[in-house]
Amino acid sequence: MQKRACFDFEVAFSNGGGIQGQGFRLDIEGSDIDDDALATYIIRDMRLLMVKHVHILNKQIIEEAHKRAAPAHTIAPAPDLAPTYIDLSHSIESGMVTCRELPAPLVHDHLSRHDSPEPYAEGTTFQIGRTDKVANTGTHIDTPCQRSADGRDLAGLDLARVSNVPGVLVRVAGALEQAIDWHAFAAVQCGGRAVLIQTGWDHHWGTQRYLEGHPFLTEKAALHLRDQGALLVGIDSPDIDDTRTGTQPVRSVLLGAGIPIIEHMAHLDALPLQGFHLHATPPPIVGMGRFPVRAHATLDPGSRALPR
Repeated sequence: MQKRACFDFEVAFSNGGGIQGQGFRLDIEGSDIDDDALATYIIRDMRLLMVKHVHILNKQIIEEAHKRAAPAHTIAPAPDLAPTYIDLSHSIESGMVTCRELPAPLVHDHLSRHDSPEPYAEGTTFQIGRTDKVANTGTHIDTPCQRSADGRDLAGLDLARVSNVPGVLVRVAGALEQAIDWHAFAAVQCGGRAVLIQTGWDHHWGTQRYLEGHPFLTEKAALHLRDQGALLVGIDSPDIDDTRTGTQPVRSVLLGAGIPIIEHMAHLDALPLQGFHLHATPPPIVGMGRFPVRAHATLDPGSRALPR
């Protein structure tokens, strides 16, 4: 006999408010199901966004025939020959500050246009630029080497995780709390995708506000993304971890599983929820675990950029 779970639930949203349900019934495989799995079904089936937490109450397993129909097939959109590119990076400028504890980048001439003509023919000028910066300047990627001495460095980074990766966007802009928990990802297909988290914090870029009270992931969110098979995780805030604690559980979980992290992303509000590919390939530098990238997305045929 097929089994169904019968239960009550309470859902609270990270931007305020909530919903409740009584006597909810759900088809299950096997003879039992845990509360987190039920919460995932609730979030996914009702297509809820910005979920803070789900409480499952009065759960019972009953014998009853399943009610779910087989999923309908979808038709692929017609191809669009003109690709659309969306820049997801902040520009690097000399003297900009994105972390109080670290020096600002310097961008200057190694050989200026004024000095270049001397060894060349008249009218021939060029410039050789130089930049001095720490590795996590601006929009940058972290690889496992950043967290562990024996982890893959930039030169060993798997290109399948950073080049032409199918992406999914998770919108949490407007949340009342800094912490982003696993519920935010429960309705999202994360496996085999770059998961980008739009908090809206990039709108504070270049101001003192950007450096204080930024959104971050919880360790349980990181575990969920790891277990769901995310290829890469990106966020539009200064740090994916809570910098107030002195620990870095999110970085440890993701990088420990070989999942690169991109921080200081920008313009994620221009992306659709899905239907895009991420590109964020760093130079192959041996012995370095992080470096700036020109992160950008290309939209799939039929997808459109959102107005900003």
